[in-house]
Amino acid sequence: MSAWRHSVRLSDLARGPVSVTLEPDAEMRAQIAKELGLESLPALHARMTVRPWLDGAEISGRFKATVEQICGVSLDPFETHVDGDITVRAVPAGSPNAPADSEGGEVEMDLDAPDPPDVLTSDEVDLAAYLVELLALEIDPFPRKPGAEFDYQPDVTEESPFAVLKRLKDDGA
Repeated sequence: MSAWRHSVRLSDLARGPVSVTLEPDAEMRAQIAKELGLESLPALHARMTVRPWLDGAEISGRFKATVEQICGVSLDPFETHVDGDITVRAVPAGSPNAPADSEGGEVEMDLDAPDPPDVLTSDEVDLAAYLVELLALEIDPFPRKPGAEFDYQPDVTEESPFAVLKRLKDDGA
């Protein structure tokens, strides 16, 4: 869990939507990069709006980042730009709008339905945690540097030991 936090209290939303710009400093970006298994995180910027939604909050916005990863083909470091939309709904624990726990039962998934709201552990919404989570989802888990090609040439097959013995026997007889 990241030490970087930027929270909005649900009670602050009673006065209306809250707009926030998040941009961690270099030290915090280095920590986030380490958590996400990146070489570095040269840039991370997000604009988010938090609105009241039912008895919780709806977070919307957009983020942009520059991530440095190691190419899975050439093992060279390279930078890539990542961006994404932010759309999250969250409700406090004990809310009648929280998704029902299905202990041991079957869970039905409707891929066309909106995601169920997250259940908060307190009366605060940690926007930084949501940003890091959504960034992690957008990062390519199998990074490939542009132009890098996998050019595998199998080794020349060696003769079996029996073929070598047969050739020696034939040559010596």
